[in-house]
Amino acid sequence: MHKETISTKVQSQLDKKAVSVIRSLILDGTRKANSGHPGGAMSSTDFAYVLFKNFLKYSPDNPNWFNRDRFILSAGHESMLLYSLLTLIGYLSVDDLKKFRQYKSLTPGHPENTLTPGVEATSGPLGQGISMGVGMAIAEIILRNMLGANIVNHFTYVLVGDGDLQEPVSLGSSAIAGHLGLGKLIVFYDKNDIQISGATGRADSSDIAGIFKSMGWHVIKIDGHNHKEISDGIRSARNEIEKPSLIIGKTTMGKGLATKEGEASTHGAPLPPEEIAATKEKLGLSPDENFYLPNDVLQHFRTRFPVLKIKEEQWNDTVNFKLKTDEDFKNLWDLIINNKIPANLKLPEFSIEENIATRAAFGKTLEVLADQIPNIVGGSADLEPSNSTKGFAKKAGDFNKSNYFGRNFAFGVREFPMGAILNGMALHGGLKPFGATFLVFSDYERPALRLSAMQKLPVLHVFTHDSFYVGEDGPTHQPVEHLASLRAIPELLVIRPADATETVEAMKIALEQKDRPIALVLTRQSLPVIDRNTYSSADNLKYGAYILKDSINTPDVIIIATGSEVQLALETAEKLNNHSVRVVSMPSVELFEKQDEEYKNKILPPAVTNRVIIEAGSTFGWYKYAGDNGIVYGIDHYGDSAPASALKKAYGFTAGNLADIINSKFF
Repeated sequence: MHKETISTKVQSQLDKKAVSVIRSLILDGTRKANSGHPGGAMSSTDFAYVLFKNFLKYSPDNPNWFNRDRFILSAGHESMLLYSLLTLIGYLSVDDLKKFRQYKSLTPGHPENTLTPGVEATSGPLGQGISMGVGMAIAEIILRNMLGANIVNHFTYVLVGDGDLQEPVSLGSSAIAGHLGLGKLIVFYDKNDIQISGATGRADSSDIAGIFKSMGWHVIKIDGHNHKEISDGIRSARNEIEKPSLIIGKTTMGKGLATKEGEASTHGAPLPPEEIAATKEKLGLSPDENFYLPNDVLQHFRTRFPVLKIKEEQWNDTVNFKLKTDEDFKNLWDLIINNKIPANLKLPEFSIEENIATRAAFGKTLEVLADQIPNIVGGSADLEPSNSTKGFAKKAGDFNKSNYFGRNFAFGVREFPMGAILNGMALHGGLKPFGATFLVFSDYERPALRLSAMQKLPVLHVFTHDSFYVGEDGPTHQPVEHLASLRAIPELLVIRPADATETVEAMKIALEQKDRPIALVLTRQSLPVIDRNTYSSADNLKYGAYILKDSINTPDVIIIATGSEVQLALETAEKLNNHSVRVVSMPSVELFEKQDEEYKNKILPPAVTNRVIIEAGSTFGWYKYAGDNGIVYGIDHYGDSAPASALKKAYGFTAGNLADIINSKFF
């Protein structure tokens, strides 16, 4: 008993020393960089240390082990805390900490999942980390039900700060988490009551505990610096299987500082050298030693490593056994983990006798794919009939507390939370997520779209009602600048198909993506199915732009169009029958730009300067292809409330008007 008491005392002393060492690393890293956020990182240190040392399941050797617990630092400005813990694990080195916030280092100012081993999500824009955590927790449940609890069974932990919970996106996502009963989602709220501008009380007096309880969460209040209370809180959260848990830890900003504990000034700037030195003395460390990481702290932190390694080995044995003995499991594993598309994939075909909106063609394609690819999951922001996802919803069933086998999500009117949750699903791995809303509401989802692209996530973002052809709903619902603004997001693949057959090809392209999100932009109004016996194959969509209709001779004029305006381009070409006209369908600028110069010049010969571009949206960005001599016909004004047929005529989107403009300009 006496030996056990001594051992416990030593353990406690080493825990205290380890926490002090982490805080000193935070101070040294931000000071050397002359940039960063030490205060919040120091207030969160106790919780993060206890979690990583005693509870978090991970592989010391493989940061990408599939059945690891996920940890998301939603308060991404506290990155030096996470980097210090990853150094204790061994994923990073002390030299990496010394390069904090330096060019091309593994320790950028905010965590980046594509850069740093052990970082689960790119965070920093507040509120998105917890939202991605919701997506990860959803993915864990779906895959646990698909592959078995002996293959997928882990927790998702998120560390949030006051700022995270002030961003409305976090509350929208949390409402979904509570509604769905995500019992393996555990969020620690570092409640230090300080933000950049001062005390949070200047801006907010919300009862966070009451709000989360009302949303169906299990809420625990603790002293965020008391290790026993932290451990008990985590255990209580892990034992609650029917609700997500919020652990509210009351903490002190800049905990451990010599003279500046609780001050807002510690939030967003490195501390003065004299304060750092005095703090180290207070913590029992040498004020003269920087980036101090002693072996006794490392060894103490790593006492669980043998157990963690055994868990991973046992898991690997289980997976390998099932791969050898269970053919159905192997096929599912190839789909989910190895991202293989089923051989002989069946896709819908559409008759040239049909008039069908591209949104409807998408819906039919989605339903057919859902039968063949069981890890397609997603839903709509309360627009199932309008987005043509209703058929998928009926077939796949809603994911909810009584049906965790469902694959459809009723996101409600929550575009931004939807996008961020989809990002979390993709980050977890194993799923092919999609979400749908109107194109005009891509504005609400934009921050999540940006992080989709930044994190290289193959999320399918579906946007219907893509132009003024929305009609009577008027300018609030008619997108104008949205296509141009989506194309401005680096690495976002935007595809606006011309008809049902191009829509099918666009879905094939979407399925093939491994590190790029897709924005699929679709019509409300019906369009003719282009006769591919007369015109070029829709398979050419993979090039981004292709010659749909060509002239025998060198073209006198090239008409370039996207989406619903491709049909208008064909009709306009017919009216220019005295001239040689080439019609180019350009469903994706991004795919076209990936082609070599030879192909680009073949489609758009530099010598042919008579060019016309037609798109029912902003003309911004199109002059690159029109050239100095060309015409870009679009809409650089807001719309009107009227039937689409009236707007088409009023805005001049008729073959007769365009033919007159072309004749007047070029002939």
